[in-house]
Amino acid sequence: MDKEILKLVGIRIRTLRKERGLSQEALGERGGFHFSYIGQIERGEKNVSLLNLHKIAEALEVNLIQLFAYLDEDFMVTSSESDIRDIVGLLRTANDEKIRLAKNVLRELL
Repeated sequence: MDKEILKLVGIRIRTLRKERGLSQEALGERGGFHFSYIGQIERGEKNVSLLNLHKIAEALEVNLIQLFAYLDEDFMVTSSESDIRDIVGLLRTANDEKIRLAKNVLRELL
């Protein structure tokens, strides 16, 4: 049971990495790690330090807290959260001009 948190965080890191289309090697390069270390983290084999988690979060371009936003039986994603995730996904692929336009539209709507 003690190592369950390592597995959950590792799965979350793998999910975020794959969502961004990164290989373990690419994520490792961005964070300054060897790709095999990334693999060990993702499999829950390494008890990664907070400093290294911070580097991984930066390499994934997410907040540190997002590494702990893994799903378990007690967590439900609301439709609003799902919609927000979809919007962020769309914005990640948009060019700068479209992002500014989307920001202005949202500002007017909200």
